[in-house]
Amino acid sequence: MLNPGQRLRLIKFVAYGWSLERTLPAMRDQVAAALAAAHQAGWEGLLAEQRRYLDDFWARADVEIEGDSAVQQAVRYALFQVLSAGARAEGRAIPAKGLTGNGYNGHSFWDTEVYVVPVLTYTAPSAAADALRWRHSVLDAATQRARDLGLSGAAFPWRTIHGEECSGYWPASTAAFHINADIADAVVRYVTTTGDDRFERDIGIDILVQTARLWRSLGHYDLWGHFRIDGVTGPDEYSAIADNNVYTNLMAQRNLGTAASACERHSDKARELGVTPDEMAGWRAAADRILIPYDGRLGVHPQAERFTDHEVWDFAATRPDQYPLLLHFPYFDIYRKQVVKQPDLVLAMLMCSHAFTPEQKLRNFDYYERITVRDSSLSACTQAVLAAEVGHLRLAFDYAAEAALMDLQDIEHNVRDGLHIASLAGTWIAFVGGFGGMRDHGDVLTFAPRLPENLARLSFLITRRGQCLRVSLTARAATYALADRSGTLRIAHYGEPLTLTGAEPIERAVPPPPSREPPTQPPGREPRRRSPG
Repeated sequence: MLNPGQRLRLIKFVAYGWSLERTLPAMRDQVAAALAAAHQAGWEGLLAEQRRYLDDFWARADVEIEGDSAVQQAVRYALFQVLSAGARAEGRAIPAKGLTGNGYNGHSFWDTEVYVVPVLTYTAPSAAADALRWRHSVLDAATQRARDLGLSGAAFPWRTIHGEECSGYWPASTAAFHINADIADAVVRYVTTTGDDRFERDIGIDILVQTARLWRSLGHYDLWGHFRIDGVTGPDEYSAIADNNVYTNLMAQRNLGTAASACERHSDKARELGVTPDEMAGWRAAADRILIPYDGRLGVHPQAERFTDHEVWDFAATRPDQYPLLLHFPYFDIYRKQVVKQPDLVLAMLMCSHAFTPEQKLRNFDYYERITVRDSSLSACTQAVLAAEVGHLRLAFDYAAEAALMDLQDIEHNVRDGLHIASLAGTWIAFVGGFGGMRDHGDVLTFAPRLPENLARLSFLITRRGQCLRVSLTARAATYALADRSGTLRIAHYGEPLTLTGAEPIERAVPPPPSREPPTQPPGREPRRRSPG
């Protein structure tokens, strides 16, 4: 019996365990051991352990924003959810909804490697490695899938839990072969960021070799000597079974080249996999001759070959309640028109930045803004990065804020099914890659920062080769500093090579952004206005 004003404190310990291999008695013993350890540590001990873990994470991963407190909170919320989704995956996939809901039935997709794993690579590398080890664990299923399709190498599933393809709709699933290059890219990014050579030898090279073999068997040379990849679906699910999708071809080109380089570094492991010098030469030749379509009439890259010849969707006749389009129009009609669900070509300019000139990026971005309806939560973060790069800073902040607030404000009215983990990861990408201007070209991190007028300051942390780099930005200056006084790190600021040591930070001026007329979006599909003006 409690008297008024008295408190009762109840501490209840709960443990759980799972395994794909251990027996039920072994699982019970595991849970009992976990309970005993928790009881011995006590509530305060468990709390202290959790606090130490999170303090260490934030010391390597925090993003600080001055100028919009709601977006600041949302960015940290996004980072916490991405960490929660991946920190204890331990041999399992990271689902599209993490552990927050039953949307997509617990399946994992290509966006794990394009959005989630890169963020973990720079902030919690061990979690990124675990996610890639899971992909390696289903490599046998992927090679069997390739054989079923009459192809060499490995064809990773577009949608899966255990490694088998779980989507029955070919145009938007198996035809999205780009997932193979997405996984290979995540492997290369992890190895170059961490310097984990053992991972590359034991895990990475298997994935790189089998995905390179897939592209060599999937593509072919035409009469003019171009290497073509026909009949595939890129990231944009409103275009399917297209020839020479720019995103797919550029990512495949990188996959082929990095696989050959990895085999040279680990020649004994390559021989175990049956890789010959002729096969490596074949990969490099295909990469050198891969076809990247370009529309000289319009001065833009078509999303895929002849895409810009299609009729433009009648946006003026489309009512607001008819979005998303896939719920109100047949795919037959959508596939024949210039309308983009999520920015396919814009994502190519982010992932393969070197393949485009600044002028091409500006023209491409403005062109695709007019036909992108953003029926995907993956759109806003990608558009934010390229909008910032080409100088549309107000628009970039609107997109970045939308990505950050996607779930907290239930913008797509479906958070009841779980959080959008890839979009939350994209929030980090929008601020670090967009306003921080960070690009990772393998040997060096480059920065070309620009801040929108909403933000007085932006600061973020990056882990690279065991070094913790802090980047602090204002509208006029960028400061780069290492946390470890004994370390060194090479970076570049607007093309200027810099070598950081722990002794002193380096400050450089940020040039003023260009003044540009903002592009237009389909009626009613523009982002929520967050920036002034």
